[in-house]
Amino acid sequence: MYAVAGVSGRTGAATANALLKQGQKVRVIVRNEAQAEPWAHKHVEIAIADLTDPVSLAAALKGVNGAFLLLPPNPAATDYLADRAAFLEKMITGVKKSGIKKLVFLSSIGAQHPAGTGPVVALHRAEKALAGIVPSVTFLRPGYFLENWANSLMHAIDTGELLHFGTVHVKFPQVGTFDIGVAAANALVENVTGTRHLELGGKENWSVEDVGVALTSLLNQPIKPVGLPVESAKDTLEKMGMLPGQAALYAEMYQGLARGLLAFAHPHGFLRGNTPLFDTLKTLV
Repeated sequence: MYAVAGVSGRTGAATANALLKQGQKVRVIVRNEAQAEPWAHKHVEIAIADLTDPVSLAAALKGVNGAFLLLPPNPAATDYLADRAAFLEKMITGVKKSGIKKLVFLSSIGAQHPAGTGPVVALHRAEKALAGIVPSVTFLRPGYFLENWANSLMHAIDTGELLHFGTVHVKFPQVGTFDIGVAAANALVENVTGTRHLELGGKENWSVEDVGVALTSLLNQPIKPVGLPVESAKDTLEKMGMLPGQAALYAEMYQGLARGLLAFAHPHGFLRGNTPLFDTLKTLV
């Protein structure tokens, strides 16, 4: 049996479903009964636990062959990196108490860098803290989540413009959460020891222009990619309602993408998913 956290989000749900498709037994970890409801009709065990409560987390992980964990974002945090560090410290205590032997942790492209990548810095620090914590640790580093385009979808529908901080013609690694879930499930069932990093891209690299072409077809209306100056990211994000500290971090992330920091450590050795761009964006539309 494998435990999976984050099932109220796309990646955890994709991982749990991929394991079920393989015929594996799954225990989903949720914070409350409301989050458990969508899984009630599936053949899974349900554990109610808080990832920041070492006692309940240890109980939720007890007896499983491995676990998929992640560091969920907190849009309300005024000091994002400090907030995620405190979250991680408590989660690590729970993992140590549980006695599990295998961990797959959701990291990110660019997590090899200690600075200059905005919120990804929290995942770099998480990798350092979790390395070797159990006999088998896999850090899964996917590219840019295709589902993140959902945040721009309504604006694109209303204005016909798909906004992006940076150039729109350069192809870069993007991947859908279905493929991330498959990769995470495969990593959980593999019999490996030690600490490793698995980098994951989509079926191919896509540009913002490629996303615009796909959305134009899906929405049956012209969608034009518009590249905004990277320097404008912080002010723009604040005007959209993001807290100043987090806006600064995400601005740094876009700057890191422009500088080439949001790239794979092993550009010729990463895994690829199988889902076409059109198919993933169709789920958003």
